[in-house]
Amino acid sequence: MSVWKLVKLNFGRSPAHFGEVGIGIEETSDRVRSDSLFSAWISVYARLFGKQEVEDLLQEFPTKEKPQIKPPFRISSTFIYRETEGKTIYYLPRPLKFPINYPDDDIKFFKNYKNLKFLPLEVWQRWYQGEGFTKNDVDELSESPPEQSNQLLKDIGTFDYKKAYKLAQVPKIAVDRVTRAANLYHTGLVQFAWEKDTAGLYFILELVDEKFTNKLQAALHLLGEEGIGGERSSGAGRFEAQWLDLEDDWQKLVNFSDGEYHTILSLFWDFRISSDFLNNTSYEIQERGGWIAGNQQRRQMVRMFSEGSVFQTLPKGMLVDVTPRDFKKHTIYRSGISLSLPIKVKETINHADVP
Repeated sequence: MSVWKLVKLNFGRSPAHFGEVGIGIEETSDRVRSDSLFSAWISVYARLFGKQEVEDLLQEFPTKEKPQIKPPFRISSTFIYRETEGKTIYYLPRPLKFPINYPDDDIKFFKNYKNLKFLPLEVWQRWYQGEGFTKNDVDELSESPPEQSNQLLKDIGTFDYKKAYKLAQVPKIAVDRVTRAANLYHTGLVQFAWEKDTAGLYFILELVDEKFTNKLQAALHLLGEEGIGGERSSGAGRFEAQWLDLEDDWQKLVNFSDGEYHTILSLFWDFRISSDFLNNTSYEIQERGGWIAGNQQRRQMVRMFSEGSVFQTLPKGMLVDVTPRDFKKHTIYRSGISLSLPIKVKETINHADVP
């Protein structure tokens, strides 16, 4: 039986730079996706415990050559949490299908609904595992702007996602080693709230096999000291990790058994995707690339299903080999291992599901 953990990453005053394919160093994401977290974690694991240990660990994961085996653990992407007024708000990606009881006549509030890319845990559970969309939700989302309402969605932080962090561009100087010429450039940083209200990132961890737990914790602790993301030489990306057992509301989410669909909280890749698998699904595709750590070579590009995508068949995923053709040192994997939750959705609507 799996053991579930919630891991909070507290960055304190440390800013971070989380790059994405195509956005450039001047911009930054507000969070780390599951494949990047997996890669950073495994790299530190290898340095801490050695080549043989990490090879033994990776052998436990499904790949194209051995797709049927079960991975020892699954992780979600990181998402934002916000601590305010003595409570913690956990944000989850809104599934890309409409919740049950969502009205067909949504002209007055659809734009406000669409802008809710992330939902507080309480709203997410009610819409996709509970009673679904209500008339009060319609009334509140129909207000303009909805964040000025005095109703339930506002009270539980539905419109406060961006209060958890600030984005900034910091000027830097690069000096040419040959000509000594100075070049000005900017890099994007995300700063999570750390004063009156605090915020950070969290992810969900499903431990299928607990024998790796202690070493994973040690590696994550070291990763926190070194930092995750870019600009680590400037002190960016450092965090303290806190491993927590799931509270009751989270236990209800992962143990929900009345859903006929599955929404992913991670990136997902599988070479066996067929038209039948994609039947009645709603998804977005994310291109994933990047550089090999400590090497001026790019990993092969791969396209994955992004968080919030919804499938009728349980998505499992596997590691994908992204080793460049002329790189012979070792195999480089990107994680497409999915972590999903069961949900209920509106079966029929008058227009297509919109991300």
